[in-house]
Amino acid sequence: MRKALIFQGGWDGHQPKLVSKRFAGILEEAGFRVEISDRLEDCLGDVDQLMKLDLIVPCWTMGEIDGKYTKNVAKAVGAGVGLAGCHGGMCDSFRKDVEWQFMTGGQWVSHPGGDGVEYTVNVVQGSSSITEGIEDFTVCSEHYYLHVDPSIEVLATTRFPIVNYYHISNKPVDMPVAWTKMWGNGRVFYLSLGHQDDVFDKSPSSQILMERGMLWAADGKRIAVEKGLTTEKFENTAKMY
Repeated sequence: MRKALIFQGGWDGHQPKLVSKRFAGILEEAGFRVEISDRLEDCLGDVDQLMKLDLIVPCWTMGEIDGKYTKNVAKAVGAGVGLAGCHGGMCDSFRKDVEWQFMTGGQWVSHPGGDGVEYTVNVVQGSSSITEGIEDFTVCSEHYYLHVDPSIEVLATTRFPIVNYYHISNKPVDMPVAWTKMWGNGRVFYLSLGHQDDVFDKSPSSQILMERGMLWAADGKRIAVEKGLTTEKFENTAKMY
């Protein structure tokens, strides 16, 4: 049976317990055994245990993380364990930890207009099996502006600006909403939607994206094992940050 870890916590405004419960239900229905933890030291302190997982799902907004825990996650994902998350639960986690940002592919910087902004999510057709059959859809939530890794594979975008703020002096941009990337042998998926749990009910396409993204990320472990992939070519002892 495949194994997934969801760790929840940080700022309560993103309803981490509700979102974790939702994601756990999706994964259990797909045949995963899911552990939910609310203590980083309990679930991220042992790299050997992380290596046994197929998927890690962070639901932890802001807060701080011990650098050794980040290194453990980075090593496990590099070996093939999947990493998938949404909204502030993954790309607004641990703002001081640049290795976390490097691994996940982006970092929240603003949501002009706050909550309740209506906008369109434009699906990049043909970008991935994750988006197959999903058309553009409308969301009423926070409009997430991020700083992103240029190496990500963009699956969906949204046009900025909608709400007036200082950034409108610049040209319009298509901000990534969903993406994939690799971290060593591991697959990483992110969806910026999910300010609160009910977004997934109000915009069913967002739940489909999240479900498919988690399963896609988890499948990387199987491929790494079947191909006997190692992390030797990724290892580097230089100071990275």
